[in-house]
Amino acid sequence: MASVPSLASTVQQRLADGLSAALPDAASADPLLRRSDRADFQANGILALAKQLKGNPRELATKVVEAIPANDVLKEIEVSGPGFLNITVTDSAIIDTLAARAADARLGVPFNESAGTTVIDYAQPNVAKEMHVGHLRSAVIGAAMVEILEFTGETVVRRHHIGDWGTQFGMLIQFLIEHPHELDHSSEAEVSGEEAMSNLNRLYKASRALFDSDEEFKTRARARVVDLQAGDEETLALWQRFVDESKIYFYSVFDKLDMDIRDGDVVGESGYNDMLTETCRILEESGVAVRSEGALCVFFDDVKGPDGNPTPLIVQKSDGGFGYAATDLSAIRDRVQNLKATSLLYVVDARQSLHFKMVFETARRAGWLNDEVKAVQLAFGTVLGKDGKPFKTREGETVRLVDLLDEAVDRATTVVREKAEKVGLTETEIVENGQYVGIGAVKYADLSTSAARDYKFDLDQMVSLNGDTSVYLQYAYARIKSIFGKAGDRTPVAHAELELAPAERALGLHLDRFAETVTEAAVEYAPHKLTAYLYQLASLYTTFYDQCPVIKPAPAQEVAENRLFLCDLTARTLHQGMALLGIRTPERL
Repeated sequence: MASVPSLASTVQQRLADGLSAALPDAASADPLLRRSDRADFQANGILALAKQLKGNPRELATKVVEAIPANDVLKEIEVSGPGFLNITVTDSAIIDTLAARAADARLGVPFNESAGTTVIDYAQPNVAKEMHVGHLRSAVIGAAMVEILEFTGETVVRRHHIGDWGTQFGMLIQFLIEHPHELDHSSEAEVSGEEAMSNLNRLYKASRALFDSDEEFKTRARARVVDLQAGDEETLALWQRFVDESKIYFYSVFDKLDMDIRDGDVVGESGYNDMLTETCRILEESGVAVRSEGALCVFFDDVKGPDGNPTPLIVQKSDGGFGYAATDLSAIRDRVQNLKATSLLYVVDARQSLHFKMVFETARRAGWLNDEVKAVQLAFGTVLGKDGKPFKTREGETVRLVDLLDEAVDRATTVVREKAEKVGLTETEIVENGQYVGIGAVKYADLSTSAARDYKFDLDQMVSLNGDTSVYLQYAYARIKSIFGKAGDRTPVAHAELELAPAERALGLHLDRFAETVTEAAVEYAPHKLTAYLYQLASLYTTFYDQCPVIKPAPAQEVAENRLFLCDLTARTLHQGMALLGIRTPERL
């Protein structure tokens, strides 16, 4: 289907026509149109134009307004202040534009004409270690960006760069060789994530205790690291057991988060082992990296330590071992050369910003990143407790992600149960909706904050029916669905001939912004802009619902149909917008 013009694009075109008619020399000037609180739109471009043409801005603005012929889109244009244009559109233009959007399965969201291939690196847990609250944001923000970018036409390749390599595996594998039944399962039945993690936890603690207390075991464990890095078959097979056991656990947690993680997308640190030596060779031969005290380093003029000396990116250590930089640079090579990425998006903690700045600059110097291929870190802040400090248990330990998600679902189920009788929900629906509301609450709290900022994890607030929460949006959606259950034979029909009430106008104008908001969220990697839009949509709908009767007291047939049309488009927009954030919208709540 051809792209659906928004009101903004239509108004922009009318103004551009007026500009070229009144001021032929300025035919290509931008009217600088934006949405406004004073009117529906404001155009500020004539101020800059007057400076350029050395004219009086108010006179030029008046000239432009007079050159715009009468039309069915612009109701009123007022010249304001030093030469602003305050623009009010007609009610019929609002409804006609929304009707075109409603006829489009994509609700008017255009495909990006310059779409490419983005590799998103997100949700990166560590093998043989428990997922904690620190793993939440990468998973939630990354999954939302996957959905938003794919919806706008980008080809998205997901990558979960799990921590599955390193010296600790020598200790774990050696312990398993000497205690071969430590990863055995209690039955042949499907293993739960909890059992898998319990096995790994027990083995990790026991092997660590032995490593710290027994010098002979420590020596054997270190020799096992050498075997692993050399590709010894028995050692690799045991390493794979740890990876497989960890995946059972990872996938169970991602399943709780209602996230789709596919096995083929999990390419951990180990996936780039075969590239490390060549990456170092290329960097050294090209002069991008140099040897310093035996280590292979990349230096930067603007990166210095507290002592004022340059702090390098160490690609290969003096003992021949490879650091994280070698793996990250090899991953960039793979993603650009083999996956044909045009954009690399890393959803990684802000505390790693310096590392990635150095890695990206190194990749640019090597020619792997350039004007056609960009790399961006979508850096995120920390999850804080109610007290504004990093989120910990009462004992001062890091909060397990599973516990946090379970508690969110428990709290949400209580909230759902309190209203269940009024709606007539079955026990199955209560349990299901508790999941949707609880997990939605966690995701929404994360996504409604700009990624770069820290945010407070407050479950009481997250599952509240009032305020900027996902359940407020879910409740607005369910409320609309209940209206259609009571509408009888009345159906949604757009009536452009009707005069709109203020609450109808406000809702209609906001519905028109959906496409530009999704586009902005995709281009700027900013899912919080979509959550802010959806919250305002639910708020405007609540005002509309209070002020504009749809069913009772029964309005005239055309008015009822037009209001049902606005209800229907609001529900579809909420449903689509929430889906892009990875949040479910129950039909009854």
